[in-house]
Amino acid sequence: MSDLAAARPGLRTLAALWPFITPYKHVASAAIIALLLTSGLTLSLGQGVLLLIDDGFISGSLTQLNQTLLLMLGIIVVMAIATFARFYWVSWLGERVTADIRQAVFDRILTLHPSYFEENRSGEIMSRLTTDTTLLQSIIGSSLSFALRSLVMLIGGLVMLLITNFKLSLVVFGAVPLVLLPILILGRRVRKLSRASQDTVADVGTYAGEIIQQIKTVQSYGRQPFEQQAFSREVERAFSVARKRILQRALLLATVILLAFTAIGVMVWMGGYDVITGQLSGGELAAFVFYAIIVASGVATVSEVMGELQRAAGATERLTELMNADSLIKDPSTPAAPESDATDYVAFNEVSFCYPSRPDSPALSGLNLRVRRGETIALVGPSGAGKSTLFELVLRFYDPQSGHIKLLNTDIRSLNLSELRTRIAWVPQQPTLFSNDVWYNIRYGRPEASDEDVIAAAKAAFADEFITRLPEGYSSFLGENGVRLSGGQKQRIVIARAILNNPDLLLLDEATSALDAESEFQVQLALDNLTRERTTLVIAHRLATVRNSDRIVVLNEGKIVAEGTHDALLSSSPLYQRLAALQFNEGEQPA
Repeated sequence: MSDLAAARPGLRTLAALWPFITPYKHVASAAIIALLLTSGLTLSLGQGVLLLIDDGFISGSLTQLNQTLLLMLGIIVVMAIATFARFYWVSWLGERVTADIRQAVFDRILTLHPSYFEENRSGEIMSRLTTDTTLLQSIIGSSLSFALRSLVMLIGGLVMLLITNFKLSLVVFGAVPLVLLPILILGRRVRKLSRASQDTVADVGTYAGEIIQQIKTVQSYGRQPFEQQAFSREVERAFSVARKRILQRALLLATVILLAFTAIGVMVWMGGYDVITGQLSGGELAAFVFYAIIVASGVATVSEVMGELQRAAGATERLTELMNADSLIKDPSTPAAPESDATDYVAFNEVSFCYPSRPDSPALSGLNLRVRRGETIALVGPSGAGKSTLFELVLRFYDPQSGHIKLLNTDIRSLNLSELRTRIAWVPQQPTLFSNDVWYNIRYGRPEASDEDVIAAAKAAFADEFITRLPEGYSSFLGENGVRLSGGQKQRIVIARAILNNPDLLLLDEATSALDAESEFQVQLALDNLTRERTTLVIAHRLATVRNSDRIVVLNEGKIVAEGTHDALLSSSPLYQRLAALQFNEGEQPA
C-alpha cells in the first residue's frame, strides 16, 4: 500500500485545522459568543420553569404567571436571534475554511515530483481533495458547533444541578463517568474504522475512474461483466467497513442513552419521593429534571458528534499527509542565472539515473551529450534505451543520481524551475489537451497571449483550417483530452501551443509515428515551422526526421553507442542498421 495509506491519528489531529481558522478568528469569536449566549439563555429557562410552577401555578398568582411567561418569551426571542447568528457564522466559517484547505491541498499537489504520482494512486489523491474536504466542511460548519454547544450545555447544566439540589446532583455526577467510559473506549474503534472507511471509498473511486478512462478497451474486449463483478467487490468491501463503523457508532450512542436516561429515571424517583415528603418543591423538581435532561442530551450529543469528529480526524490526517508530502524537486535557495552567450545549449555530463520505482534498473548510465545552440539532434534506439528519460531529466521531472545536466553552462538544479521550464516546450507523442475550448488549450503555456497571436500560432501549426470548421471555431469545447478531435488535429493544437510559447529548446517525442499519411504530412509541416532556428531534441521514428537532423545519437541500454549522420551510421553502426531496417525501411535487413 502507498505511503498515503498509513494511519495514526487521534482527535489531536484536528489541531492541524487551526492555521486555516485563525485568519477568520473574528468570525469564529462572534460564533462562539452567539453560542455561549444561546446556551446561557437555554439554561436560564430552567429557572423560568421553577418560577412558573412555584410562583405561578402553585401560588395561584395570575400576575406572577403573566410576568414569568413574558420573561420566558423574551428569552426565547433573543435565543432565536442568537441561534440565527451562530448558525450563519459557523456555516460560513465551515465553507470558507474548507475552500482554503482544498486550495492549499491542490497547490501542494501541483508542486510534487512526478514519481510521487507513480507511488500514489491519482484516484486516492482526488478522494482526499474532494470527499475528505467535503467531510471537513460538514464537521466545521455544523458538527463542531453542535459539539461545543452540547459541551457548554453539559457543563452549565451540571453547575445548575448543583445550585438547584445538591443531593440529586450526586446521582447525575455518579452517572457521568459511566457514560464517558464507553465514549473513550468505543471512540477509538470508531476512529480507526472511519479512516479505513475513507480509504476503501477512495479505492472505489480510483477503480471506477480507471475503468471509465479505459472504457473503449473494456468494451472492445467484452470485459463489462468482469469489471461489474470486480467493482461490486470493491463496493461491498467499502460497505463492509462502513457497516462496522456504523455498528460501533450505533453501539456507542445506544450505550450512552441507556446509561444517561437510567440515571435520570433514578433521579426523578428520588426527587418525586422528596416532593411527596415535603423536602423539595414541585418547581425545584421540574427545574432539576429540565437540567438533568439538558445534561443527558448534552452527553448523548457529544457522544454522537464524537464519531463525526473521529471521522474528521481521519480526514484531516489524510489531508495533512498530502500537504506535508515533501517534493524531491525544489527550487534552489540561491538560484543562478544561465550564461546567455554559452555555446552549448544543453549538456549531459556523466549522467546516471534510475527511476524511483525501479532502483536496480538504470535508465541512463554515465551518459555524455552536448547539444549546441540551434542544433537539431535525433535520438534513436530500441524501446527502453533511455530516450524519453533524457526529456524528463531536462525538464527536471527527476534529478539524476550522479552527474549533472547543464543549460547554457549552468547546472539546471541551480535554476528556478520556472526559469528552466519557460525556456522549453515539450511535444509528447500522445498529445495532452484540457476539457476546455481551443483558445484555452493553445494559450495554456502563455495565457496572456492575444487572440491574434493564438490564431497566428494555429496557422503556423496548420491547425487554423480545421479549427475554423468546428461548430464554434476557436470557442469550441474539445471534450475530455480533446476527444472530439482526430489524432492529427490534437497534435497540431499541441504544436500551436508550443509555437505560441516561443521556446528556446524543443523536446519532440516524434509526434507523427501513430498518424495516417495525410495527418503526418500536416503535422510534419507544423513541426518544420516549430523547429526553425531553435535547439531541438527529437525522438525519431521516421526517416524524414533523422535525415533533417544535424546529428543522430544512437542509444542502447542507457548509453550512447554511436552518433553521426544517417549515411555514416548506416555503414558504421550495426544497431542503427537494424533500427533503420525496422523503423525507416532503409539499409540492410536484420539477420
